[in-house]
Amino acid sequence: MQRSPLELSNVVLLVLALLATSIAYWKDPSLPALGAKTGFKLIWFILPRLIPALILAGMLQVLIPQETVARYFGQKSGMSAIILASVAGLLTPGGPMVSVPLLVVLANSGMALGPLVAYMTSWSLFGIQRIIAWEAPLMGWHFVMVRAVSSLAFPILAGWLVKVYYHE
Repeated sequence: MQRSPLELSNVVLLVLALLATSIAYWKDPSLPALGAKTGFKLIWFILPRLIPALILAGMLQVLIPQETVARYFGQKSGMSAIILASVAGLLTPGGPMVSVPLLVVLANSGMALGPLVAYMTSWSLFGIQRIIAWEAPLMGWHFVMVRAVSSLAFPILAGWLVKVYYHE
């Protein structure tokens, strides 16, 4: 799946970066260099995490048989695929450097849009690392439980809506 470097999201990010650089320069001519230095520090923080995640995603794509993904999560899969994808999203640890490459692998392996949407919705709503590191310590377990229980249906509902209304 080769993509152009001039995709809309890349263009928007580039325009925003140039705009922020211009504003920083207008505010103080030394700020763009400081901002660039900070940005490059972030690259060195992210690369050691991103490279293994992308290699893992590539390995999963060659290790997980496409026929298996298509059989259990493909176009002809039913609600069980959406429910299973929702549970998988709930159990996937880590940030977007783990979940998004995995999602790309599953999409490239034949997973239908309904289960893909259910997985990503579940991961977004119930990210275990976020709950443990942020929500529970800051808001308390009562809040976490109320939020989680009241949100349980959303991944399944989102996957079902995609299955019903969006025909691939």
